[in-house]
Amino acid sequence: MSFAFAPIGHIRSPYTDKFGIPRQPGLVTAAEARIELLPEFAREEAFKGLEGFSHVWILFVFHADCLTAGWSPTVRPPRLGGRESVGVFASRAPYRPNPIGISAVEQLGLIRDARGLALEVRGVDLLDGTPVLDIKPYVPYADSIPKARSGFATAPEIVAADVTFSVEALQGIAEADPTGTLRLRALIEQVLAQDPRPGYMDRYPERREFGLRLYDRNIRWRIDESAMYVVAVEPI
Repeated sequence: MSFAFAPIGHIRSPYTDKFGIPRQPGLVTAAEARIELLPEFAREEAFKGLEGFSHVWILFVFHADCLTAGWSPTVRPPRLGGRESVGVFASRAPYRPNPIGISAVEQLGLIRDARGLALEVRGVDLLDGTPVLDIKPYVPYADSIPKARSGFATAPEIVAADVTFSVEALQGIAEADPTGTLRLRALIEQVLAQDPRPGYMDRYPERREFGLRLYDRNIRWRIDESAMYVVAVEPI
């Protein structure tokens, strides 16, 4: 048997490149996004009752190269520093037989504007343009299992790292986000505080300068021990 599913909408998020996306949802609360519904699904009545739920599950497709890259029965999770292999079904790796993912995020309600109907969400870990297959309410009594074991995914994600900004970087933030609507400074701080570098980077201690993309900006930063210093925030 085979199944064909069409997206109901697409994610519009600050993550315009895979590098820098948090490894799980909810870790970067400044990452606000919207699920823009396709016209045939852009109906308010389809969301009646959702206002009573604080969070939703997003079922989505790992797109871009994940759709054509194939899959392997084993993967090397970032949590294990990219050195140890586990089975693909013991991971949340995007390269899977069916590249489908799930994320639990805070929902902020519906908005209708010139771009159509959208559900606004917070704490996303999704690349801009991600196809969304379904939205379901998060039900705490059923979906939260306090005594569940988490295997190798037990270490905290967030690294205690100080994030500071150059004068030029602050000017770049002010130019990119003059009203503060994008929460760009908080977004940069939260993304870098987790140290988004791959686990294998400890093999290259001499490399100190990095860059990542958020919205339409290139964020250039360097690391000194556990401190992150943002050098510039520039248009791409």
